[in-house]
Amino acid sequence: MPWFRPHWLGRRGERIAGSFLKRRGYRILARSFRSPLGEIDLICLSQGVLVFVEVKTRSSAERGEPWEAVDRRKQRRITRAAVGYAQRAKMADRPIRFDIIAITLPDRWWEKPRIDHFEDAFEAQGPWSL
Repeated sequence: MPWFRPHWLGRRGERIAGSFLKRRGYRILARSFRSPLGEIDLICLSQGVLVFVEVKTRSSAERGEPWEAVDRRKQRRITRAAVGYAQRAKMADRPIRFDIIAITLPDRWWEKPRIDHFEDAFEAQGPWSL
């Protein structure tokens, strides 16, 4: 496996997820948002709700389902970053939601990836709750 593969896989998954959400009417506000508090793959607006999306991509299901990698620790980091983003963007008064998009890429390039969208996948974690 080349050294760049995991990074490439993640970026590809984020592009697929962004397109998937746009087709469903989401407005993408930020991609790969990073702050000292954490990282969020996609930040969107959907029907007035501020949606923070964690994207997990796998090239096969051998290592488990992609969404299983979003444990409590990861949820806390996402929550911290979400609070920071909402405050900085002056959107802390909006309703929020945390989604997970799990993507499993096919073995053959002409096949479509499997996309599972888990809306409201978890609640804000830790003392940083909005």
